[in-house]
Amino acid sequence: MSCAGIIFISVMGRKKTILVIASTTSLENSGLFGLLIPAYEKASIYNLRVKVIAVGTGRAIRLAKKGEADLLFIHDPFREGKFVAEGYGVNRRVVMHNDFVIVGPEDDPAGIRGFISASEAFERIAETGAAFVSRGDDSGTNMKELDLWEDAGINPKGKGWYFETGSAMADTLFATAHKRAYTLTDIGTFLNYKKGLNLEVLVQGDPQLRNQYSVIAVNPARFPNVRYREAMDFIAFVTSPEGQKLIGEYKKDGIRLFYPDAIVSAEEPHRKEKL
Repeated sequence: MSCAGIIFISVMGRKKTILVIASTTSLENSGLFGLLIPAYEKASIYNLRVKVIAVGTGRAIRLAKKGEADLLFIHDPFREGKFVAEGYGVNRRVVMHNDFVIVGPEDDPAGIRGFISASEAFERIAETGAAFVSRGDDSGTNMKELDLWEDAGINPKGKGWYFETGSAMADTLFATAHKRAYTLTDIGTFLNYKKGLNLEVLVQGDPQLRNQYSVIAVNPARFPNVRYREAMDFIAFVTSPEGQKLIGEYKKDGIRLFYPDAIVSAEEPHRKEKL
């Protein structure tokens, strides 16, 4: 039997339902959940608390496929579509996007600074044998990285310069800094940890580096015990004017981290800050 949606805690004599969200680590590492979740809990008509399981996208999907989450909040459009097509999820909604960037040491031993094409930057890293650190954890970021290696016509697995952490983005960034290496990261997590790293953004702006986030409710027809109404309430909040405003106004060091996509804005299309 699914365990999602049937957990309760007692607070001041009242039972709070727990809404379980399986999500990519980048939303937690970037600090966005620290803003978004309390705002949702306060605004919701339901007496609930949100529990976030922040893991790689692949693991988040596997949890949802077992009915161990009520909602997915991830960034892998291909696997999201497959999840819905197979009947595990319903009501997928695009929420926002930001960007992936390639970061590395200031002296840039591979000489990729300013490259327009991310796959060409990867090709140069491979040619020079400069160290590269991968998450290697089946996350959305890891899948994007592997796509870029494939576009470059390179299989980095087993190469002496290619390292896998099997860990979240924050840990991978610290490993990258320690090795004076390169890595692919979402911009939100990088900015949240930048002060503790000796890394710089070297490649950005390639359309291939767009990082789209969506929410999907776990299908109650497949898992009757999931908190479907609460999941849809959360989806309504993050795609509402209020939720989209919170997302769009979230900044780190004056830099906007996410761009809301659920509501069409009359504003001129944003211009990404160069870092």
